[in-house]
Amino acid sequence: MSTEIMPEVSDHKKLGKELDLFTFSDLVGPGLPLWTPRGTLVRNLLDDFVWELRKARGYEKVEIPHITKKELYETSGHWDKFKDDLFRVISRDKHEFALKPMNCPHHIQIFARRPHSYREMPQRYCETTMMYRDEQTGELNGLARVRAITIDDAHVFCRDSQVHDEFLHTWDIVEQFYGAFGFTLKTRLSFHDPKGADKYLGDKKRWAIAEKTLGDIAAKKGVAAEVGIGEAAFYGPKVDFMSKDSLGREWQVATIQLDMNMPERFDLSCVNEKGEKERIVMVHSAVMGSIERFLSILLEDRAGALPLWLAPIQVAVLPVSEKHAAYANDIVEQLKQAGIRVEISADDSLGKRIRNSKLEKVPCFIVVGDKEMADKTVTVENNRGGDKQTVSLEDFITPTLARIKERANI
Repeated sequence: MSTEIMPEVSDHKKLGKELDLFTFSDLVGPGLPLWTPRGTLVRNLLDDFVWELRKARGYEKVEIPHITKKELYETSGHWDKFKDDLFRVISRDKHEFALKPMNCPHHIQIFARRPHSYREMPQRYCETTMMYRDEQTGELNGLARVRAITIDDAHVFCRDSQVHDEFLHTWDIVEQFYGAFGFTLKTRLSFHDPKGADKYLGDKKRWAIAEKTLGDIAAKKGVAAEVGIGEAAFYGPKVDFMSKDSLGREWQVATIQLDMNMPERFDLSCVNEKGEKERIVMVHSAVMGSIERFLSILLEDRAGALPLWLAPIQVAVLPVSEKHAAYANDIVEQLKQAGIRVEISADDSLGKRIRNSKLEKVPCFIVVGDKEMADKTVTVENNRGGDKQTVSLEDFITPTLARIKERANI
């Protein structure tokens, strides 16, 4: 992970409050974060990044409800596996529903709405949505363990012959996303435990084929992946990407999963070249894993100093005194028109305002005084590297926009 910015150990819960990103309410309940305007902006920017990477590879967005009849999860096998972890709802006509703890059975119903020709395969669906699990109160931990979990979820419905390419395309997305933050990822092949075969769906032959496929994909990628026996999803093996937080704790972040069992349980197929029904397979993936957990790791790793493109406020403008306010406001308007997120701070002493911009982790601040007004310039100080320069506003805006566009990791 990144070591460029403020390596001290930090608590994301404390940082979230200081940076005004999220809060918790006793009236809402534990494990249910509430996102402020700044926090929501950060979430949306992260999600937009993932969507940009997926859109380039042919994904389409879908939308599903947050509840379902229990019969959906009985068919998928999730009910037997997770029924004690579900929030359940009884409708007025006495039908039992559940708040969704996962999204794949819903996406399956979208695929199953009509027959598909082999010419239409693969079908790639994605959606960033919340799901809900009744975690024990004592296990909740800020954003790292919550009850309302936001997943950037994707499901590819494809033929056997397309699995390798789909896995590698998704693997590329994972590497691009985490590369933008300087994260070092470790790869784990998460396989089932043959000694606990009753915990998994499907037969031994199907699992053997699926796990060999993942081993072949990792070999083609040239990765020396460790094998985690017993770490598979109950419906199939997966490639998990692991990273460490600022305390050295290892977390699973991204995941790509191969599923040969859900298509069997829901009788999913396409019509092949011979006009026959051909059983398909599914590839599940989540790039951030969950936005909540990813943000908890990112905030702690960077001590809250988010990169420029992701920072809720990118520039603070600080007029030295009241007589500089008009020029400072003109600068603010020009920055806004350029698409830079900016705020002006005119209260308290200049020294205190500079300290506050650093405490709030604003990437840089602009000081406006007599000399800047006279020369039509701005004095810019970087809160990350500490460098300071006096330039024209245009000479500040142009490279700043370039850094934002490229999602520079500072």
